[in-house]
Amino acid sequence: MEIKNKYVTIKTNINGAPKESDFEIKVENVSLIIESESEFKDVVVKNMFVSIDPYQINRMKSQSSSQGTISFATAISPGDSIDSYGVGRVLFSHRPDFKKGDLVAGLLTWGEYSIVKEGSLLNKLDPNTGFPLSYHVGVLGFSGLTAYGGFFEVCKPKPGEKVFVSAASGSIGHLVGQYAKLLGCYVVGSAGSQEKVNFLKERLGFDDAFNYKQETDLKSALKRCFPQGIDVYFDNVGGRMLEAAVANMNSFGRVAVCGVISEYTNATTRAAPEMLDIVYKRITIKGFLASDLMNVYAEFLSKTVEYLKGGKLKTIEDISRGVESIPSAFIGLFNGENMGKKIVKVADE
Repeated sequence: MEIKNKYVTIKTNINGAPKESDFEIKVENVSLIIESESEFKDVVVKNMFVSIDPYQINRMKSQSSSQGTISFATAISPGDSIDSYGVGRVLFSHRPDFKKGDLVAGLLTWGEYSIVKEGSLLNKLDPNTGFPLSYHVGVLGFSGLTAYGGFFEVCKPKPGEKVFVSAASGSIGHLVGQYAKLLGCYVVGSAGSQEKVNFLKERLGFDDAFNYKQETDLKSALKRCFPQGIDVYFDNVGGRMLEAAVANMNSFGRVAVCGVISEYTNATTRAAPEMLDIVYKRITIKGFLASDLMNVYAEFLSKTVEYLKGGKLKTIEDISRGVESIPSAFIGLFNGENMGKKIVKVADE
C-alpha cells in the first residue's frame, strides 16, 4: 500500500536571508509495509501541526558551527525532508507501544506525513487535556520548556529583580516575560512594532516595552527603561541588543542566550559586548538548548498547565494552513511578521 506525501525541502543551501525561491514542494510515494513481522519499527504519522522555528536556518546553511553540536542541529541537504517538532495521529505502526489513531507529539517533518524511526522522539498525547492540540507544539512543547527552563534554571531569577526580554512578542519571549511577572519581577520587553509593544504591555502585563526600530541608541533606550540596571537578560537576538544589555547590567547579572536571530542571516552583525563590564561586574553569559532542560520538564508542564487553566498565562499562536504555506511562514520569522508561536496546521484534527 502506498500514500502520496507532499513535503517541503530546500533547493540549495541558504547562506543569507531565506526567500521563496529557496524552497520547493515535492511529492513522494510512501510505502506502508503491512507484514506484522517487518524488521523495521517505523511509525507512520499523519501530521496535523508542525513548528516553524528560526534555528532551522542554521541547518540550511552550507556550513554553520552549530551543525556538529547536537542531532537536532544537523545539516539539511537540498532535497531532504526537514524534521521539526510537531503533533499528528498514527496512521500505521510496527511498534507495540503505538497503534493506529494514537495522538502523538515528536520529531515529525515539514510535510503531510512523517516516517518516525525507532529511537526518534515520539510520545503519546493525552487527548483529554482540554487544550488545543496546537498547544503541544508551542506552550506545552519545546517553546514552553525553553522559556520556563531557560528563565528559571539558567537565569536563576529572584522576586523583585529587573528582567529584560528581547524579541519579547515571539514564541519564547512572550512566555518568558509572563513567567517573570508571575515570579514578581519587573519586566521590560523589546519588539519590532508599536502594535507588538502595545500587546506586551496591555495584554501580557509587561511593565514596559519599546520598539527597537525607533531607537537610535539601544544603550540609552535600556538606560531609560532600567534606571537602576538590569539583573537578568533573556536574549533571543544577539548583536547590538546584547551589547546594549551588557552595558546596562548590574553586578552579578545573568544573561541566558536562547537565540541570536539578528546574526543568523547577516554575518556582519556579530555581538561585541564590553568585556570589562563582564569582568568587573562579574556577569554570567550562558548559552543553552531545550534538550538541556529535560530535568525540569515535569515541573514545567505541571506549572504551565496550572497557569493556563487559572488564566494566569496567555499563549499567542500565529497559525498558517497547509504544507504550501510553510516556506512563507518560515521566511516571515526573519521579517518580524509573526506574533507569538508560529505554527502550520497541515491537516484537520
